[in-house]
Amino acid sequence: MVTEHGIARHGAGPGAALRAFTSQIHPVFMLPPLAASAFGAVLAVRVDALPFVLHLVAAFAALYTAHVKDGYVDFHLRGEDEDHPMTALGCRTALVGASAVFFACAIALGVVVGPVATLVTLPGWIVGYLHAPQLDLHPVGATAGYPSGVSFALLGGYYVQAEAFSPVVLAFAAIFLVTLSGVKTVDDTKDHDYDRSIGKRTVAVVLGPGRARSFAYALMGVGMFAVLALAIEGVFPPSAPAAAVAFGIVAAFAYRAPPRLATMLLVRGAYVFLALLVAAVWFRPLAGAPLPDITVLGPYTYLATEVMFGSVAALLLWHARAWWAAARTVAVVYPVAYVWDWYTLEVGVFAIPMRTGIELLGIPLEEHLFMLVVPAFVVGVHETLNGDD
Repeated sequence: MVTEHGIARHGAGPGAALRAFTSQIHPVFMLPPLAASAFGAVLAVRVDALPFVLHLVAAFAALYTAHVKDGYVDFHLRGEDEDHPMTALGCRTALVGASAVFFACAIALGVVVGPVATLVTLPGWIVGYLHAPQLDLHPVGATAGYPSGVSFALLGGYYVQAEAFSPVVLAFAAIFLVTLSGVKTVDDTKDHDYDRSIGKRTVAVVLGPGRARSFAYALMGVGMFAVLALAIEGVFPPSAPAAAVAFGIVAAFAYRAPPRLATMLLVRGAYVFLALLVAAVWFRPLAGAPLPDITVLGPYTYLATEVMFGSVAALLLWHARAWWAAARTVAVVYPVAYVWDWYTLEVGVFAIPMRTGIELLGIPLEEHLFMLVVPAFVVGVHETLNGDD
């Protein structure tokens, strides 16, 4: 039985009302921001239980507010959804209750930690409450709303412990924002037709599904590369790139998948990404470990790296059936690269100590191979990403 009176639309009494309220707790939607709050505390090293719990509850209340408001707008105002477990009164009651819990925790954080703790927690509720029907009508708001909530949860979880912001937590927040915006863009492609019909201007609607997916994977690629670059710079632990590699593998499988399956894979890949980052920061398994020294190969060191990357290039060309495209590209690039390479070596721009010493046409043998491998690798990647298979 469907009723528009009371709290629940299906059933009556306290039990039905409780089921309606708890139906708005979605673990898949809520876990990443809550995990980000906890990750912020881990980054701060010293974890004080009271601020930790207060911020976690505030983040949960903000997420609950966002989900209830989104359902209320989509079903009761827009008529988008076919059903909803709560009446309009139930939605408004839940919004008031969740908001009251959020502001109670935010004020308590201001008392326990300081006013900045309240200010850095507040954006989570603002983004959640305004997601529908304000932010979700604009490409930036629709795409970056949820990722920005995750980033603010991370910053808040860190600040309530450390009472400051560090370059590490700011870098992690930026990476989460960029990477998860890519995931959200892929998610929006599955609703492209419907969103377009009701006037929602998501990235998928503005760019079209194909270009939106390319844009999404570009964002995710930037995020993963940033993890590697910041680990090399010493900002992140040495083991942090393992998280980027794991997410990259999942993203590679999701690349050719239809939008719904791709979203499922990428969301779960984001869980793995976050979990490995937590492990990298908490345990620091490679701290103090030296980089593998392949110079033990002596004069064959450079040649060995070319064999390795050349093998990858060959696999990509075989997969994409792009041997002829690679051959044409190499034929055009090789003469220019040869002159450039010869000149820079001749005037002493750089030196290659770990080589066999075999020279051909005035430059080392390894440089000839380099001028074959690099264009072939680029063509292999390009054809694999853009081919019809």
